[in-house]
Amino acid sequence: MKHPPADILPKESFRQRARSALRLMARNKALYVFVLPAVLYLVLFNYAPLFGLQIAFRDYRPAAGIWGSQWVGWQYFDKFFSSYSFWSLLQNTLSLSIYQLLICFPFPIILALVLNYCPSYRLKKLTQSVTYIPHFLSVVVLVGMMFIFFSPGTGVVNHLIRSAGGQPIDFLGSANLFPHMFVWSACWQNVGWSSIIYMSALAGVSQEVHEAAIVDGATKLQRIFHVDLPALLPTIITLLILNSGQIMSVGYEKVYLLQSAGNLTTSEIISTYVYKIGIQGAQYSYATAIGLFNNVINMLIILAVNKISDKLTGAGLW
Repeated sequence: MKHPPADILPKESFRQRARSALRLMARNKALYVFVLPAVLYLVLFNYAPLFGLQIAFRDYRPAAGIWGSQWVGWQYFDKFFSSYSFWSLLQNTLSLSIYQLLICFPFPIILALVLNYCPSYRLKKLTQSVTYIPHFLSVVVLVGMMFIFFSPGTGVVNHLIRSAGGQPIDFLGSANLFPHMFVWSACWQNVGWSSIIYMSALAGVSQEVHEAAIVDGATKLQRIFHVDLPALLPTIITLLILNSGQIMSVGYEKVYLLQSAGNLTTSEIISTYVYKIGIQGAQYSYATAIGLFNNVINMLIILAVNKISDKLTGAGLW
């Protein structure tokens, strides 16, 4: 029996589709009840605050309220783009974020692959525990540890340098060393925790494929490149796209705590600048305009990376 072509089949009306959706929701109402708290959280804390974005286009005065403040259009965006600090802020933010992405993104993959081939179960668990623990340190504790270890006068590292006949180095006060201190400390803190998702993906690789590769004489390195990495590729691409969408959003807390007069030329980024002028300087409209610009750039980057990934590998978020 021949079926009519798809293009001449009767299409469901909007009302029919709505009724079908409501019937489906009624049959699975228990599931929607469980999802409801998460939906409310997103609406209240992620979508409702978007109403306040309009103060980027107003000369906001708390006493007058949002609607009572004067509409100024693109004034604060022009102010930021024409400011003397715009290019230095953009350069510092991009260089710090891209450096962190290039260094911190591959290491969890490497750690997951190494642990996957670790012959000792106890050594594997010990390594996992040791590398997971730094993730649970707060930013304040981590920065405090960095000051203790790398202090020019009393730091352990500089004590070792002096013992070897060298001169103490101001690791945290140097503008040239600041990006390295920031990125490598972040890598140390998060490498173990970030490897969990790759370990989970490797656990799903069929052992029969590995056994067949071993029978064919494949070495461990060949199995990594031809069995494990292809299995990890969708996870790697997904996380790379998500991380690319955060390129302009370097967190201000750690950078702000590490800032000093000596490293300000490389440590002043958009997020710390927004904190200083928005919270400390009470320039709410100006800070909102800069934050909106930051988020728009992030959105464009994640769309571009997703498009490129879809073209090259056929895998993407959507």
